Amino acid sequence: MQRASESERSITRVMTDDGISLHVEETGAGAPLLFIHEFAGDARSWEPQVNHFSAAYRCVTYNARGYPPSDVPDEPGRYSQARAADDARDVLNALDIPRAHVVGLSMGGFCALHLGIRHPELVSSLVIAACGYGAQPEARDSFRQESAAIAAAFEQEGTVAVAERYAVGPARVQFQNKNPDAWAVFAAALAEHSATGMARTMLGVQRERPSLYDLQSELRALHMPVLIIAGDEDDGCLEPDLMLKRTIPAAGLVVMPNTGHTCNLEEPEVFNRSLGDFLAAVDAGRWPTRDPRSRGRGVTGMDDPH
Repeated sequence: MQRASESERSITRVMTDDGISLHVEETGAGAPLLFIHEFAGDARSWEPQVNHFSAAYRCVTYNARGYPPSDVPDEPGRYSQARAADDARDVLNALDIPRAHVVGLSMGGFCALHLGIRHPELVSSLVIAACGYGAQPEARDSFRQESAAIAAAFEQEGTVAVAERYAVGPARVQFQNKNPDAWAVFAAALAEHSATGMARTMLGVQRERPSLYDLQSELRALHMPVLIIAGDEDDGCLEPDLMLKRTIPAAGLVVMPNTGHTCNLEEPEVFNRSLGDFLAAVDAGRWPTRDPRSRGRGVTGMDDPH
């Protein structure tokens, strides 16, 4: 991935309201566009998007707490889903950004959703990509158990060893097969992460986050434009994303064919085109809220066939 040059980027530190210093990068000028990374990524994960959209937008990326060069607090209680959303709020506030388009992938997608729920006044629109793992009620226990096992592996084996397995998960191999060189950059960056930060994040943010299915009343109250993006081979996200589409009033859904979890890196041109079309529609005031008449009760396409 070709990074924007140092002269084109502004790098700063943002202090959260609970005293954690976050690494923040800005590129470009225009309407603010905040990107929130996934568990296996960091600010670098958004390079194909920053390189593309910084010509027209003020692109902001940051490393979540637990991801150097951001601080890595050791106390488990410093990590939670609510805290992650408030960290995103603190980044926007510190940069004097009153409202932003917000794009999140996987863990970052959950964070973006919770930012929209907790601080809707800061959000112009939401893009929720590859989001949904562990949300289905029947998957909750298994997800929590697997999260605990992954956290233990990071602490006991270290990041390099765990990254070798994590980078070739069932929804990552698509990326490896399509673009081995770009996948190798992603895998190498994952291996650089803090084992403590990964373990604390997996336990406090991932394992303990509420199920999306338990947030449906809050999701129905989201009135900003929302785009949901899923890869059709990202099995842990497909059913939750259909629920999000059906629940959020102004949500659209894009399903990328033959694509796994790391969809913004695996298919950057397709992802950028979908994101660009969405932003253009939002900026022009052309993104609709779903017509209630489209929620039919029949099974033939007509509510009353008589």
